[in-house]
Amino acid sequence: MSQDTSAPDAVVVDETTVVVGPSLLARLGAEAFGTFFLVLAILGAALYSVGGLGTGTIGVALAGGIALLGGIAAVGHVSGGHFNPAVTLGAAIGGRTAWADVLPYWLAQLVGGVIASAVLFATIPASALPVLQQSGLIADATQQAFLSATANGFGEHSPLATATNGAFSFSVWSALIIEIVAAAIFVGVILGVTDKRSNSKLAPVAIGLTLTVLLIVVAPFTNAGLNPARSFAAAVFAGGWTWSQLWLFIVAPLAGAAIAALFYRAFAFAPVQDDLLAEDEVFVVDEAAVVAEKSAGTAGTATAAAVAEGATSPAAAAPAAVETVETVEVTETVEVAEAPETGTSTDTSGDEPTGGSAPKA
Repeated sequence: MSQDTSAPDAVVVDETTVVVGPSLLARLGAEAFGTFFLVLAILGAALYSVGGLGTGTIGVALAGGIALLGGIAAVGHVSGGHFNPAVTLGAAIGGRTAWADVLPYWLAQLVGGVIASAVLFATIPASALPVLQQSGLIADATQQAFLSATANGFGEHSPLATATNGAFSFSVWSALIIEIVAAAIFVGVILGVTDKRSNSKLAPVAIGLTLTVLLIVVAPFTNAGLNPARSFAAAVFAGGWTWSQLWLFIVAPLAGAAIAALFYRAFAFAPVQDDLLAEDEVFVVDEAAVVAEKSAGTAGTATAAAVAEGATSPAAAAPAAVETVETVEVTETVEVAEAPETGTSTDTSGDEPTGGSAPKA
C-alpha cells in the first residue's frame, strides 16, 4: 500500500492533541530547493573565480555560508534544513531525523544540486573558453574543463597544486583526514545548536558561519567538499578526472557526520526529538478547540439562516444562552438497626415506619 505524500502527516500525541507536520513531498521539495540554492552559490562563486577574476576563496566561503543561512531561515522549519547528505545521515544517527527519510532526502538533495550545476553549465559563455585556454587557466576550451575548476580534488588536482604548478599537493590521506574532520565539526555544531536544550534563536546564523569558516580552511586542500551533493553536482558536468576522485568526497563527509553523531549520542544525547529545526512542530491542533470551532460555525450558520428568514437582528436569532447549573452532592445517612438475635438482618433500605421506632425483636 503506497503512502500518500501529498497529505500532511498527523501523529496523535495524546487523546486531545494532534501534531500535524509538513508532508513528505513538502519536505523533499524544501530539501531540493535549499540544496539548489547552496550549490548554486558555491559553484557559481567558484566558477568565475578562475584566475582571480571573481570573489576568490573568501568570497566562495561567504557565498556558501550566507546561502545556507538563507535557506535554513526560509525552509528549515519545513524539512530541517539539511541540504547535505552528510547532515541527514548525522541527524539520523543522532536520533534527530527518522531513518525512513534518509534515502528520500538524499535523492532530493542530489537532484537539487545537479539542477544548480546544470544552470551554471548552460550559461557558460562559449566565447570566453578559448581566451581562458590561451591564458592557461583551463586545459581545454570546453565547458567541462571550465566547470572542473569547481570540482573537488586531491593530489595534482588540489587547488594548491594547480596554483603552484604541481610544486605542492595534498595526498589522498591528507584530503581524507581534512574532509572527515571538517564534516564532523560541521555536523557536530548543527546537532548542538539545534538541540532543544540550547534554546538558541540564532541556529541558522551559527550554522552558516560555521560553514563559512570550514570552507576557508579546507579550500586549499580539496576545494572544500563537505557535502556529497555539492561534489556530485560538480562532477556530473565536469567529467574526466572528477569521477575517479569523487568517492573520497562522498565517503569522507559521511564518515565525519557519523563520528559527530556518535559522539553526540554518547555525551550529549537529548530526549527523543525527531527534528532538527522544529520541522515536525509546525501545526498543533487541539481537538477540543476544533469541536468548539465547529459548534460556533454551526451556530453562525443557524443565525444567518434566521436573519435571512426575517429576524430583525442577528441577536434575535442567536441561540439561547447556556445556563450553568451548580451541582451539589447530597449524601443521605441511613441508620442501620441492630440485627435480631435469630441471625436475620433488618432491612433498613426501605422507608422508615411512620412512628419512627425500629421494630422489636
